[in-house]
Amino acid sequence: MENIILNVSGMSCGHCVKAIEGSVGELAGVDQVKVNLEDGQVAVSFNNEKVTLDKIKETIDDQGYDVE
Repeated sequence: MENIILNVSGMSCGHCVKAIEGSVGELAGVDQVKVNLEDGQVAVSFNNEKVTLDKIKETIDDQGYDVE
């Protein structure tokens, strides 16, 4: 498993948390997703043999948030 913390801008409420945790959590190979609104960060634990970091970033971007 690989763990990464992404800085994500545009998150401000519970809906944002559900949108990101739901969409990224559905990706094959993602074990855990945790959004920290206060810090503007998303922690992801994933199997890099099943899903790429680029795919995770793209999924967050598709929800309308900016990965820095």
